This record gives sequence, C-alpha cells and structure tokens, in this order.
Amino acid sequence: MSEVLSIVLGGGKGTRLFPLTQARAKPAVPFGGKYRLVDIPISNCINSNLRQIYILTQFNSASLHLHIGQTYVFDTFTNGFVEILAAEQTFEHSGWYEGTADAVRKNFPHFRTQNPSYYLILSGDQLYRMNLKDLLQKHIDSGAAITIACTTVSREDASALGILKADKNNRITEFMEKPGPVKDISDFKVPAELHAAKNPKGDYFLGSMGIYVFNAKAMEDSLANELTDFGKEVIPSAINSLKVNAYVFDGYWEDIGTIRNFYECNLQLTSLTPPFDFYDELMPIYTQIRSLPPSKMNFSNMNQSIAAEGCIITNANITNSIVGVRTIIESGSSLNGVVCMGADFYESEVQKQQNAEARVPNVGIGRGAIIKGAIIDKNACIGEGCRIGVDDIRRTDGNYGHYYIVDGIIVIPKNAVLYPGTVI
Repeated sequence: MSEVLSIVLGGGKGTRLFPLTQARAKPAVPFGGKYRLVDIPISNCINSNLRQIYILTQFNSASLHLHIGQTYVFDTFTNGFVEILAAEQTFEHSGWYEGTADAVRKNFPHFRTQNPSYYLILSGDQLYRMNLKDLLQKHIDSGAAITIACTTVSREDASALGILKADKNNRITEFMEKPGPVKDISDFKVPAELHAAKNPKGDYFLGSMGIYVFNAKAMEDSLANELTDFGKEVIPSAINSLKVNAYVFDGYWEDIGTIRNFYECNLQLTSLTPPFDFYDELMPIYTQIRSLPPSKMNFSNMNQSIAAEGCIITNANITNSIVGVRTIIESGSSLNGVVCMGADFYESEVQKQQNAEARVPNVGIGRGAIIKGAIIDKNACIGEGCRIGVDDIRRTDGNYGHYYIVDGIIVIPKNAVLYPGTVI
C-alpha cells in the first residue's frame, strides 16, 4: 500500500452545486450534518490503509485547507499525509488546471518524489464505501495498465457518465464519455446477470465511477501529451494502446454533482434503512473532531431526522430533515424535508444583544419559522415567523437576492439573513 499514491480530484468551479460552492470548493461542501464531501474518498483511503493522499483543487480552497488541516493529522511514526495541491504558477506552467488529467500532469514534480508504483485517482464529490485494497489487488492480478471502477446504471444516468463495453475477461473494448439522452447506445447494454440483483428491470449499462488505477509508467505515458481530461480523452486513447480493465462495483454509489442529487442523498440518510450507512464501525467515515456538547432537545418532536452534535432544539417539530452542527432552533418552529448545515460558531449574549438592537435575527432558526423542502447553508439567520417553501409560490430556478432556487429546491446561502416574517 505504500507504493500507491492516492489523488482526490477536487473538481472545477462546482457550478452545478452553486450556490453551495459560492464560498467553498466542491469537496468542502458540508454533508450529512457533520461531514464534508471530501471525507468520503479520504475515509475510503484510510480504511484501505492508503495514507499518501493528495487533494487537487484550484477554486475557493481556503475552507478546504482549514478542514483538511484540522482533521487529517497522522502520527510522526508513519509516512502518511493528506495534502492539498492548489493550482500554482511555476516556470513550466503558468495557467489554471485545464482538466482532470492536466491537474495530475502539472503536479508530477510533487508526485514523483514519492516514487509510486501505482496512482489511484478518486473524485471528491461522490458518496460510496469501497474496499480500495480489493480494487488495487484486482488491478495487479489482471496485469492491466489501467483499471476503471464502474457500476451498473440506468439509461437516464448513463447520459451524464462515461459508459464502457468490456469482454468476458473484463478488458474494456470501447468507452464513450457522456453520450447524452438521445444517442443510441443499445450496443453498450450489459447482460442481466450483471445488474439483476441490484436493478431487476430495464436496460442497464456500465458507467465509469471516475475512479481509476494507473500503473506509474502508464500514467506517465498517458499524460506525455496535451490531453486535458481523463474521461473525454485519456481513457479513450489508452484503450487503443494499453490493457484497460473494468472493476465492477456492486455497492451503493451516487455522484453528488447537482443540487438535486445533494438534497436527495442527504435526506436518504434519515430513512429507516438508508442506502448509504454511516453507522459502520469497520469502515467509518472520518471528519473533524469538534469537541462539541451533545445536542439538547427541549419538548420537541423529531421524526426520521438526524441531529449532529452541539444543537439546541426547543419546542419544535422536525420531520425527515438533517440538522447540522450547532443549529439553534427556537420555539414553535417546524422543519420538513430540510437540509440544515448548522453554524461555524455560537453567538455570545453580547452578540445577540447587538443583533436585537440592529433588528437582525440570531444565527439559526427563529421562533415560529416554518420551512419545507429547502437547503439552509451555514450561519444563516432565519428570522421569527419566516415561511419558506410552504405557501406554494415558488418561482422558476434563479437568483432571487437573499435566496436561490436550483433544481426546484430553495437554497438559503451561507451567512444569509432573512428578516422576521419573510415569505419564500
């Protein structure tokens, strides 16, 4: 495992997750009440004893730097590290990362010092739990130069993914990046035995998970050019000259690339038997240790919901919702289908007094607020008697000043202030 260098791709501007990415990199977006998206690939690496990890990013990386620095500190008796490599100017390169492959190419000077035998490429915005040791062992045993982790997906999901065709020995013979909803891809359909247990009906395809294993030489050779993207260019080109294998993953996997995906994946965590289970002692998901007090519920009703640590919830009704760290919910409030990310701090009594004098709501959910079907980003101040998503007056997707509607979901951005009585 010490011969493997793990590289987590932080993505670009994260426009599909805007406004959650307005002030943070996509991997730093809070998830599940207390985690960040980047915790998923890093935890999969740690659980597989892969402890040489780089995170590649270039947009809004301050929040990500802070989270990584406060969370992933290995002891001095190992050579493990989690390090962020933001786009930098050098004498050889003066521009931004032009794509996933270009980001790796521009960081070869950092990677080569580790002298890896294998590169493991991961995405920073996916929800899954995988035994990466098994992936690497299958790659080594197959004698392949490159292995692509893939999973069975429906025709609808295949539109936005790279899809592939593999022979009986799992060697990939054809690869197509994001075919869209119209193109005929019927010859890429996989046999029923590959998907019947998980997806018993309909046509299914092998979709790339954006997780790759490269032999070190194959990586160097594949990037000795000006190709910028793994899915669009590097992988299709490599199939013609190298042995590229498929690793079929049959567990839960979700690409959290849009606001709709993000919202639905969060709320799935509140179900009785969630498809992704954070309650796994053998393969835990790690995150920042905050040393916060337990959450306190005063005369409240919580149904199929999750409350992270440090919350104070008073006389409230909460259904099918995520309540993030340090969330303060005042008396008479109601949340239904809400992803609330919480707060980065507690306000002092002096700050609350200053808020009262300025007629600004405190951080949290004010008295009598009713919220339905919304995402509340961190440090939002929701005033007394606000009504969000309740009165069926939603407009089309767009920026409405103090809130957004994206994929039909109301998003209250980070640090937003909604004054008492606001109706959205």
